[in-house]
Amino acid sequence: MKVLYTAEATVQGGRQEGHARTSDGRLEVDITPPPELGGAETGGTNPEQLFAAGYAACFQSAMAVVARRMKLDSSDSTVEAHVDLGALEGGAFGLAVELHVEVPGLEPDDAKALVTKAHEVCPYSNATRGNIEVGLRVGGELLPD
Repeated sequence: MKVLYTAEATVQGGRQEGHARTSDGRLEVDITPPPELGGAETGGTNPEQLFAAGYAACFQSAMAVVARRMKLDSSDSTVEAHVDLGALEGGAFGLAVELHVEVPGLEPDDAKALVTKAHEVCPYSNATRGNIEVGLRVGGELLPD
């Protein structure tokens, strides 16, 4: 792989009252568990929210690249990432993702083709493929694997 960019972040304290900061200082956040995992109702974010935001942003950018190639307009699209944290056998933990995509102005078949092709291009999709379950919803409809 030809490296185009390297992001660097340092965390102290982990997901329990931690703090994260990128090397360039553009992102600095407190890390706390969500209330569902015993955290407080206020303050901080958690790794799953950060992953959801990153995946959604990356996927929407992949859609824009693919839309240009397909001569489609995805400028009004939205991507909402749902990241589930769950318990696996043997005491391990795992993730699952579902991306909810809306592409106003496109015919449903064009929107589905766009999302399917973006899933092949997106770096997050490529990183997760074969590792975690990723579902794609377009206009509320779950696309087949």
